[in-house]
Amino acid sequence: MNNKRLGLIILSISIVLAFIIINIIGKYNQAVIQEDCYPTNNCKQIESSLTITHFAFGAIGFIMALGFYLVFFSKGEELLLNKLEEDKKLMFKENKFNILLKALDLYEQTVLKAVKEQEGITQNTLRLKTDLSKAKVSYVLQDLEKKGLVKRVEKGKTYAVYLKV
Repeated sequence: MNNKRLGLIILSISIVLAFIIINIIGKYNQAVIQEDCYPTNNCKQIESSLTITHFAFGAIGFIMALGFYLVFFSKGEELLLNKLEEDKKLMFKENKFNILLKALDLYEQTVLKAVKEQEGITQNTLRLKTDLSKAKVSYVLQDLEKKGLVKRVEKGKTYAVYLKV
């Protein structure tokens, strides 16, 4: 059950209870007027009942406030939870990528990081970004392709490189 529906249910229940308590307080006030109260035992009983109903009225006010909160202000919490979940997934992917990098040599790490930064990077641009020779980039990409980490797609006279992971 989502928070908005729960808030509406709580709000409805508290409104009904508030009307009941208001009705009871009204009856006690009428009894006080009829008895012309205060020194008699009957009046003390009415007074203690009024005190209890005032306490109940405060509790119902709290429940009503909780209902309002759940109806109108809980969307921010849901957004925050969704954002935290997305951040958690992103951190998991980042950690997974970093663990993968530890299993590779320095050249493979350099090339894979550059490919991750710019998906679809051409081999010529990759050569310039990594400061490696054309032959070395080609050799490293062949190794990464054999390991199933990247794929190369022909793009004119060169290849565009994409992550498979």
